[in-house]
Amino acid sequence: MTAVPLESFCADLERLRGDAEAAFQSVADAAALEAFRVEFLGARSGRLKAIQKSLGGLEVADKPAGGRYFNDAKNAITACLEAAQARLAEAAGGVETGSIDVTLPGTLVPLGHVHPLTRTIRRVQEIMGRLGFESVDGPEVEDQWHNFEALAISAEHPARDPLDNFYLAVARGADPLLLRSQTSTVQIRVMENREPPLRIVSLGRVYRPDTADATHYPMFHQVEGLLVEPGTTMSHLKSVLRLFASSFLGGDVRVRFRPSFFPFTEPSVEVDMEWGGRWVEMGGAGMIDPAVLEAVGYDPDAISGFAFGLGVERIAARRYGVDDIRDFYRNDVRFLRQF
Repeated sequence: MTAVPLESFCADLERLRGDAEAAFQSVADAAALEAFRVEFLGARSGRLKAIQKSLGGLEVADKPAGGRYFNDAKNAITACLEAAQARLAEAAGGVETGSIDVTLPGTLVPLGHVHPLTRTIRRVQEIMGRLGFESVDGPEVEDQWHNFEALAISAEHPARDPLDNFYLAVARGADPLLLRSQTSTVQIRVMENREPPLRIVSLGRVYRPDTADATHYPMFHQVEGLLVEPGTTMSHLKSVLRLFASSFLGGDVRVRFRPSFFPFTEPSVEVDMEWGGRWVEMGGAGMIDPAVLEAVGYDPDAISGFAFGLGVERIAARRYGVDDIRDFYRNDVRFLRQF
């Protein structure tokens, strides 16, 4: 293959450089500018690309000089292109398409916000904190002692049925664990490790294999309150719930108790709250059963207390006027933007 003389290579570059300068200086519109860009700087069929291919034909000793001439020519042609682009943009009386006009007024960047359930949990923690209740937490995977036995839920109780819980298989034949079905498990763990008096509130996820509908979901959140002090009565329980409801929902909220049964409280009640002329069932409550106090090492003859459990989704739905708690989990941005 015949070697390309360096003088010929440089002459071709000078000729190309002159043609490009003349072309870009005379360009009158964007279409012509693009045509000249493709002609001189096109990646496949541009004239500069064609000369670059001949760079490899130079003598080995001439290649460094040829490379410098080539880069100088390429930079000069690119500068002519950019100057032509700037001239056309200025002639158009504005900013080149695709660039940023810093003179335009700014626009707000859309920001996310805290999920309504998280906001509800934080608000409940704040209100209960002002009432003297410490916020505590515990594991979501529990053993049967904390989820059932310490809460006076016997082995034959229907609440322990496999169809009513999410049991987890455990290796080596140990008793199966389960996803906690209530946050009362946290109360047991705290009472096992602390002496009264106690005022705690626990908020977190619980799991039950319920069919999802407007008021039920297989995973939901509970707020559990516990107060253990000498002389505690049902009137204290009702007062705390009324103060909480008034602070959270606003206005004069009425609280009523209906007789019920829970293995870990005696007496037990269902808690209803009336707000805006409508009664809504919010959860369960009652005085702590003496068997539960004994299970954690307390003397039921010297100490008493109450416990209550409310559904966070129900509280949030009442606060925000939501008719179907499934909307909280659908991740529909149109719904979440309303809060």
